[in-house]
Amino acid sequence: MAAAISTKRSIGIQIALMLTIILFAVFPFYWMVTTSLKTQVLALESPPVWVFTPTLSNYVSVLFDDGVFRTLVNSLIVAVSTTILAIALGLPAAYALARIEFRGKKDLWFWFITNRMISPIVLALPFFLIVRQLGMLDNLITLILIYLTFNLPIVIWICTDQFRAIPYELDEAASLEGASHWRIFRSICLPLAMPGVAVSAIFSFIFSWNELMFALVLTRTKAKTAPAMAVSFMEGYNLPYGKIMATSTLIVIPVLIFALIASKQLVRGLTMGAVK
Repeated sequence: MAAAISTKRSIGIQIALMLTIILFAVFPFYWMVTTSLKTQVLALESPPVWVFTPTLSNYVSVLFDDGVFRTLVNSLIVAVSTTILAIALGLPAAYALARIEFRGKKDLWFWFITNRMISPIVLALPFFLIVRQLGMLDNLITLILIYLTFNLPIVIWICTDQFRAIPYELDEAASLEGASHWRIFRSICLPLAMPGVAVSAIFSFIFSWNELMFALVLTRTKAKTAPAMAVSFMEGYNLPYGKIMATSTLIVIPVLIFALIASKQLVRGLTMGAVK
């Protein structure tokens, strides 16, 4: 009897903790969405108004009057292009680091990893001076190339571990059949490493989509991304909270959709190797 009561109490505590964690995780998103559906007067009410008539005026205003739609398109172009390039360049490099022995391999691996460990704020001024000198300010290609320098190490890091987890006996068997390194990579190792590829693609997309600092420093109007546009609403004394939250919601939605689509591969990639 005492054991049953103790078990029920333990389950109750676990459920309470889980609900508390969910509340803290979901409430900021709920507050963002509800504020985006309020007028400026309701958004500034104190105490907060919980029951109100929602309005889409903030979304209409930011999309069609303030040019947020164009910045969302810019963010999508930059994020997708960066992710594709990072995957296309990072997968062969990760395969070579994981499966092929060559001189300077450890030094090259260390160089890739340390590139990701450098704080972006340290590189902001040098990048700005170089880009200005080349006449490439306010250019989407500039953002794609800079984001690629940070995303490529992530792809190589994750995918190298994925390729290392694949049994070498598969390579040996394929080599005996006359398969080249490229054939082994394409037909054997790559399909088995797809969970890691999905994880690295998600991380690369999210970083490129959400990045703010370089977007602020290196863009002006034509290549401005959605996060930079959201921050631009915070200029002056009158903060349009509804517009800020509407833009933020529009920024979050594509990331959620992308993560939901790849959620199966994401879980497999994050848990691969956790259980033998």
